[in-house]
Amino acid sequence: MGFSLKIKTKNGGQHIISDLNELSKIKEIKDKIHEITQIPHDTIEIRFGFPPKVLVASDDSTLQTSGIKSGETIIVDVKPLTQDEKDAIEKAKRLAEDEILARQLAEAGEASGSSITNGILLKQVVAADNSCLFTSIGFLVSGKVDTTVGTYLRQIIAQAVHNEKETYSDAILGRNNADYVAWIMQESSWGGAIEVSILSAHYGIEFDVVDISNAMINRFGEDKKYPMRGFLLYDGIHYDPLYLESLSGEPQKTLFSVDDEPYVYELAKNLAKEAQSSRQYTDVDKFTLRCIQCDRKLKGQQQATEHAKETGHTDFGEF
Repeated sequence: MGFSLKIKTKNGGQHIISDLNELSKIKEIKDKIHEITQIPHDTIEIRFGFPPKVLVASDDSTLQTSGIKSGETIIVDVKPLTQDEKDAIEKAKRLAEDEILARQLAEAGEASGSSITNGILLKQVVAADNSCLFTSIGFLVSGKVDTTVGTYLRQIIAQAVHNEKETYSDAILGRNNADYVAWIMQESSWGGAIEVSILSAHYGIEFDVVDISNAMINRFGEDKKYPMRGFLLYDGIHYDPLYLESLSGEPQKTLFSVDDEPYVYELAKNLAKEAQSSRQYTDVDKFTLRCIQCDRKLKGQQQATEHAKETGHTDFGEF
């Protein structure tokens, strides 16, 4: 009696394969499936049995050792991509889009006399450890990811606030000056606009925060006419630094001349619009926090604010 298999495809097609035997290898049946469906060999997914289960066997395994019997109905589909494969495809797609955008903007930059002629603005991912702002600014200044720089930058901020009590009043800080100084020194405390502004003045660098949620760029130190600027990407609760990856082999850049490299600002704006359109941001009304002091779970910025007013607790962490 001959050995035959019924092949069913996702679109409803049915085929009979009869020139096999129990010792035929999985590779042989995949070759035949490829001839019928044109599905690439490496992406063929085979289901058999009842209820249908995915075949887990090497291409060198035989039909017999794999449990596939004559008369079996085999369901064929395209193997789903792993998350790593999806991420790789998405990364390649975005890189290709960024390269096109970079070339277009580079041409505009050359026409305007920009010193940068070819590059892509990319995100340097830093740890989401409540010190992401400080790690990000440290990266912009030094070109390196250093998770220990937060302690030093917190000290700079605390000293500035302590020395300028009129500038940093209770109304501005949302708490007593001394309480703020103690609070910002804690590793669980987040940085925001006040901290960016202080570090901008400390370094004499304009820090531009690219806010994904509204595709806007908030410029800190713009009124000081600092000669250099760096970019931070903000998704609602987390900061990552941006850097320019040259397409011509030059070293990556984290700081840019405000006057000579204006087109990098356009790159940042386009990056914000792209990230916003794909919703790569956190809705501050829905994200989850945990009060470090009482372990209460809170939803959104409003609940955190109300909890702070009711209890006096001010230390929150991502949950």
